[in-house]
Formats: sequence, structure tokens, C-alpha cells
Amino acid sequence: MTTQISTDNSRENGISLAGGLHLRPAEKRGKADHGWLKTSYSFSFSQYHDPAHMGFGPLRVINDDYIDGGKGFPTHPHDNMEIFSYILEGALAHKDSMGNGSTVSAGGVQYMSAGTGVRHSEFNPSETDQVHLLQIWLLPKVKNEEPRYETKDLTAEEKDGKLALFLSHDGRGDSMRIKSNADIYAATLDGEQSIETVLKDGHGAWIQVARGEVTVNGQALRRGDGLAVKKGGRIEFTKGVDAEFIYFDMWG
Repeated sequence: MTTQISTDNSRENGISLAGGLHLRPAEKRGKADHGWLKTSYSFSFSQYHDPAHMGFGPLRVINDDYIDGGKGFPTHPHDNMEIFSYILEGALAHKDSMGNGSTVSAGGVQYMSAGTGVRHSEFNPSETDQVHLLQIWLLPKVKNEEPRYETKDLTAEEKDGKLALFLSHDGRGDSMRIKSNADIYAATLDGEQSIETVLKDGHGAWIQVARGEVTVNGQALRRGDGLAVKKGGRIEFTKGVDAEFIYFDMWG
């Protein structure tokens, strides 16, 4: 399933590639600068609207957020959306109408199933250090269920050269159960390490590069890039350079 493509042309146009791949280049994402918040949008969000990038399968939002010290999102509502934050640097504090309060640091994930409705706030608890995170939303497979909140820490060892499952449709292993048709993994890759997995027929995958560089089925990716895999088959991750990425396996 290895494909050889012209990275220059694909980066410029964000076009569909051989092997059922489609590149979403980092530099083509939507941008917003609110002073305290600087963000890049992989899909349409808020005032950024791009009919060609409304989501992929149940995946609806990937926002690459940098939040200044002492700043954050004041209390606001959500319903019928599966939301998680993947913390890359710094820490994120959370409070919600369910009575939850927590602070998740780099390497951690906070997950909220908004269901029938919840109000929450998210802030950077440090007055001096920036927090960098990926905020990700998925559509639920069942609506109007009770809201739920959970956190999980991923150690460096768990994702070193392998796919670490942290959200799954069935809650298997030590993963958190998400109410979407999705299994979601994190991995780091460097040097001679490689990872291989098989995407089932009828499934679609999305790879979001959080940092560094990695090659997926012959396509070179760098920080901020997203890659859609639109048909089943072998997926091979190679040539990592301090790479960290999230792998979404989705269906239905």
C-alpha cells in the first residue's frame, strides 16, 4: 500500500493522493488570533468556514490551541458532542456543572461526553507558562444520554513506538469509553522505530501530527498536518523525527 507522491504539489493543493489518502496541510488550516488564544482549525469552526473541510466521519473538530498563562474559556454550554483535550505542553484546569474539577498536565487527556447538556470552563492555571493542546470533537452515535467526564494520563512508555489506545467505543483495556464509532490512539515515533496496523474495510482513519515528522504509507507529514485514509488496508508509520501523533480509526 506504499505510495510515492510529490509532497510539494500535495502540500500546495491539499489534494487527494494515491492509495486512498488525502492530505490536510498544516499551513492550509484556518487561523485565529485572539491575543490570549492562538489556534489553527483543521475543520470548519466558529468564524472559519470551509465547505471542503467540515469533518471526516464522526470527527468534527481538531483545534490546535495555544492559551496564555492565566487565560482560558469561561463557563459555556455543550450538548450531544464527544469532546477531548490532548495536552501537549503545560496544564489545563477544568470545572463543570456535574461537579467535576481537575487539572490535566502534558501527557494527559480529559474527556467529556456532553450528552443532554453540560456547562464547563477550561483555564490555564499557570500565570506564566503557555498551555498547548489539541481540542477534538466527535459526533456521538447516541444522543441525549447522561453527560460524563473522565481523565487519563498516558506515559511516555505506553506510546513509545506503538499505538496506545486511550479512547474506544467499548472501553476495552484501560481506555476511556467514548460514545462515538471510533477507537483513538496516541503514539510517538523516532529513529528506526516503525508501527504497522490494518484498517478494516469500511473504516476510515485520520492521522493528526501533534509534533515532529512522520511518514505514513509513503506520505511525509510534519507538525500540524492531517491525513485522511479513505479505504481499508495496511497503514505503516515510519521515519519518525521526534514525532507524536493521534490515530483515529472510525466507522459508521
